[in-house]
Amino acid sequence: MDAIIPFLVLSGIVWFWLDAMKTKEIATQAAWHACRELGVQLLDQTVSVASLKLRRNQRGRLVLMRIYRFDFSLEGVERLQGRAVLYGKIVKQIHLDQPDGMIIEETDNTPRPDAD
Repeated sequence: MDAIIPFLVLSGIVWFWLDAMKTKEIATQAAWHACRELGVQLLDQTVSVASLKLRRNQRGRLVLMRIYRFDFSLEGVERLQGRAVLYGKIVKQIHLDQPDGMIIEETDNTPRPDAD
């Protein structure tokens, strides 16, 4: 019986780590697509979690809201910052800070069956 609690804690940590890796992959793909659409270059290996909070999704369920920060370049010279906002595994917004102002791309908010 004493071994169950450490096993459950370890299982929770492993689940959270695997979920975080999958969500980072989704954020990286969303950032890559947004950069490609705008004709800018996503700088490799720059996607990292900046914020983690509990929020309610469209269905009213509590999900993790993750904000990922990434760097991109307009012409390969200067580094600019962007952010991807995810609720669970659903990308809500992509923010790209540019010299002329911020670009905010709203994404399709339709929940996928496996997104919660």
